[in-house]
Amino acid sequence: MSSVWKLSTATLALGLALSACAPETGGDDAADDGDNGETADASGESVTLVANLWPGSMANVQVAARVLEDELGADVEIVEIDENAAWTGLDSGEYDAVLELWVSGHEDNYAQYVEDIGSVEDIGELGFQGEIGWYAPAYVLEEYPEMETWEGIEGNEEIFATSETGDAGRFLAADPSFVQHDETLIENLDLNLEVVQSGSESAQLAEVETAIEQEEPILFYFYSPHWMHERYDLERVELPEYEEGCEEPEDERTCDYPEESMLKIVNADLADNAPVTYEFLQDFQMESEWQDEITLLMADEGEGMSPEDAAAQWVEENEDAWQAWLP
Repeated sequence: MSSVWKLSTATLALGLALSACAPETGGDDAADDGDNGETADASGESVTLVANLWPGSMANVQVAARVLEDELGADVEIVEIDENAAWTGLDSGEYDAVLELWVSGHEDNYAQYVEDIGSVEDIGELGFQGEIGWYAPAYVLEEYPEMETWEGIEGNEEIFATSETGDAGRFLAADPSFVQHDETLIENLDLNLEVVQSGSESAQLAEVETAIEQEEPILFYFYSPHWMHERYDLERVELPEYEEGCEEPEDERTCDYPEESMLKIVNADLADNAPVTYEFLQDFQMESEWQDEITLLMADEGEGMSPEDAAAQWVEENEDAWQAWLP
C-alpha cells in the first residue's frame, strides 16, 4: 500500500508542470456538463402514462414503467383510455404522457393543444413508422390476385359477402375509437362494400382469426406494427396513393392512409414536475420488432403473458437497449 501512495519529488514536480501547461476546461461549468457515469434518481417523481386501446401502446408504457420504477425509482401509474380522450387529460395535467401518437386523424388536437395553447408538448418520435390500411390474408390474394388493389375489388365485392351484408361485401372495421376513413373511401371509390363494426380490437381479431382458420375471404382495417403480422401472412390492399392534402376535404377523400412516424407527447409541465422522468421519456425509443416481440407474448388469450410480465421479460433480456434511455 505505501508504495502506491508515495510520490517522488521529481514525479510531483512533473505533475505540477503539466498541470500549469494544460488548457483551461471551463471550471465548474465543465464539471457540471461532464458525465460522471451515474444514473439520475427519479425517486419522489410520480407520472401517469396513457395506454391507448391497442397492444403496441400498452407494450410501450409497460416497458417504460418497468425501467422508470426499477432503475430510476419513479412512481408510475398506467391508465387505459382511448386515443381521443387522452388529449383533455394531457391538457389538464391529469395524465402526463402518451408514448405512441398516430398524428393522422389528430391534426386538430395537435394544432389546438401543442401549437396554440401549448399545454401539451411534442417530445419527439418514438422510433418507427406506422401504417394503416386495408388488409386481407395472403391466401385471398393468391386465389384472387386482382384483389391486390382496390380496382380489382370493384365488381368482385361479393367475394367478401356474408349473410349479414347480403350482396355487398363485408369490410370489417376496427375499434370505433380508432381513426378510420373507410366509409368515406368506400363511398367515393364507388365500391359495393358495407362497413361492419367489430366493437373492439379483440372482437375484430377474433373474427379475422376465425376466417383465417377456415380460409374464408375477409377484408378488414388493420395496421402495422402488430403481432398479427408475426403470426399470419397478411397482405395490404393497394388504395389510391396518399399525397399531401389528398384528405381535404374529408368527405371527398379517395386516398390511402399515410405512413407516419409515431410521436411522444407529454403535459407541458412534466419537465418541471418530474425532470428525470421527462428526460427519460425524451430518450425512450422503440423499434417495431421490439414491440411485436412483446405484444406476441401478450397475444394468446388465456395462455399469453400479462402486459406487465411480457414487458418485464423483454426488459430483462434487452438491457443494452434500455440502458441508452437512462438519464
